[in-house]
Amino acid sequence: MKLHNIEQPEGAVRAPKRVGRGTSSGNGKTAGKGHKGQNARSGGGVRPGFEGGQLPLFQRLPKRGFSNAKFKVEYATINVSDLDNFEDGAVVTPELLKEMGIVKKQLAGIKVLGNGELTKKLTVKASKFSATAVEKIEKMGGKAEEV
Repeated sequence: MKLHNIEQPEGAVRAPKRVGRGTSSGNGKTAGKGHKGQNARSGGGVRPGFEGGQLPLFQRLPKRGFSNAKFKVEYATINVSDLDNFEDGAVVTPELLKEMGIVKKQLAGIKVLGNGELTKKLTVKASKFSATAVEKIEKMGGKAEEV
């Protein structure tokens, strides 16, 4: 089987509805859009939630509660497997990770997660560590230092 031999099963693909073509389809003349008006025009219509100038429902309802979104702290994350690129005995810092392209943006700091395997003894300096990451780094004789 090759890509150019593949066919859809029968009945899976329908022809698109061709509006504005004749009267037998039932969608001729005005193409199901009625007569004139904003919605009959090309590019016509209004945005979702627009109520013709009346104050929209989402603005009329009271705003309640507290959102922590403003104060959310986001960390750039890396895995233990990403640290395996360094030489044995190296000191891994956030600046070095950014320089090597492992981390694009430092955000509020770097968090090391425990996914993957580590085969080298490293001293890792980061903002946060997961419990499994600390376990894997220390198992190889390295150190996990919070900066």
